[in-house]
Amino acid sequence: MTFSYKVRGALNAVLQLIERGEQPPALVTASAGNHGRGLAFASSIARLPLIVYVPEAAPRVKLDAIRAAGAQLVPCRDYDEAEARARDHGARGEALYISPYSHPDIIAGAGTVGLEIVEQDPDVDVIVCPVGGGGLISGTAIGAGPAIETWGVETEASTPFTESLAAGHVVPIDVKPSLADGLVGNLDPGTITFDLVRRHVAGIVTVREERIAGAVAQLVAEERAIAEGAAATAVAGVLEGQLPLAGRRVAVILSGANIDPEKLRALI
Repeated sequence: MTFSYKVRGALNAVLQLIERGEQPPALVTASAGNHGRGLAFASSIARLPLIVYVPEAAPRVKLDAIRAAGAQLVPCRDYDEAEARARDHGARGEALYISPYSHPDIIAGAGTVGLEIVEQDPDVDVIVCPVGGGGLISGTAIGAGPAIETWGVETEASTPFTESLAAGHVVPIDVKPSLADGLVGNLDPGTITFDLVRRHVAGIVTVREERIAGAVAQLVAEERAIAEGAAATAVAGVLEGQLPLAGRRVAVILSGANIDPEKLRALI
């Protein structure tokens, strides 16, 4: 459908609007690609116009899919600018802003991932999850419940949770280019995911870019699975050997498959 988990939160957010009888003139969001694609799909079902602010360097496969679903794209310098401009757009009252991660309905939709893991394998001890804005890992940890440890993995190119958790509050970071384009960017200073991660997540580790690239290729070679860089970050965290996984039953989340074919070809 949209080849990433983001459609879960997007559909839930739009369906909750409908259930509450709300009819905004339009929706607006920021996205590195997958959330925009998921929300474009959901808003098309509800026949709501959608404006998506995106980094100009976002993968073409993601941008093309958002356009094809009927949403309006607004290119920005990077993700941080896209999020700031989308929030400002929503504050003007012309459209309802839906955060790609700091939104209860988005997080609840993502939480179905944790519920499904437990339903499919009740003996799971640990879930390993890629981390960007924290929506997926927050929802997954809550959905899976406290009996299961949920660990997050960030790319070393963008470590907002690692640095913010160490500081005890959200702090700005320097963001570098990454193969895991869906994970990079600063956190909204008021994001609700910070406290959720602090409360429900066992810990977060970081991985090198080379390890992420190797994980993309290894997934194709050994599992016949296509994973974009952001999704392969969780696998990279397992391969890096920093996580307490020995002797435990582990579920690893592959969060999306939207990688440009040329980039995938080069990696394998």
